[in-house]
Amino acid sequence: MPGRGNPGRGRGVLAIISALLLASALVRLGSGAAQALDNLPASAEDNIQQASMSDHPGTEGAAPGTCVGEEDLAPALEALRAREAQVTQRETELRNRQQALQVAETAIDQKLAAMEQTEQRLRATLAMAETAAEEDVAQLTQVYANMKPREAAAVFSQMEPDFAAGFLGRMRPDAAAAILSGMDPKLAYTISVMLAGRNANAPKN
Repeated sequence: MPGRGNPGRGRGVLAIISALLLASALVRLGSGAAQALDNLPASAEDNIQQASMSDHPGTEGAAPGTCVGEEDLAPALEALRAREAQVTQRETELRNRQQALQVAETAIDQKLAAMEQTEQRLRATLAMAETAAEEDVAQLTQVYANMKPREAAAVFSQMEPDFAAGFLGRMRPDAAAAILSGMDPKLAYTISVMLAGRNANAPKN
């Protein structure tokens, strides 16, 4: 019919245009896919790597392409066992030392307690001895004071001067003077000097 174009020709033109558009889209799609892979973030790559490792359990922490087995962990396990044995031995030694120190401390405390008791008994004995000696000296002084002055002077003349001065210093002044008057004048003077020196060193009120 006049006024209409050839339908077969129009379809041919449309087919050519569609083919060109499809080729252009394929070219753009290829370059965009490459860029998308190049711009893939690190987190996405890690996720991909973890997904790959999850398919092969037991390879965490190992270098890529390696597999960690029990024989590889044996040296580390042996070192840990050796360290644990050393720590256990050290703890045992410390406990033994602590027990030995406790035993020694107990023994020392017992010895100190025994020494303290011995010291207390010794002090009591010395106090008794001093008291007894004081009583003996006082009693002997009283005996010399009750003797006749001439007899007492003869006894005191045989004593060392400082020893005789000790007894005479305990007597009443009149009794000591009577004994000194019956002694040799030189010896009596020596004893008198000793008595004066003792009285000079005596504390004064």
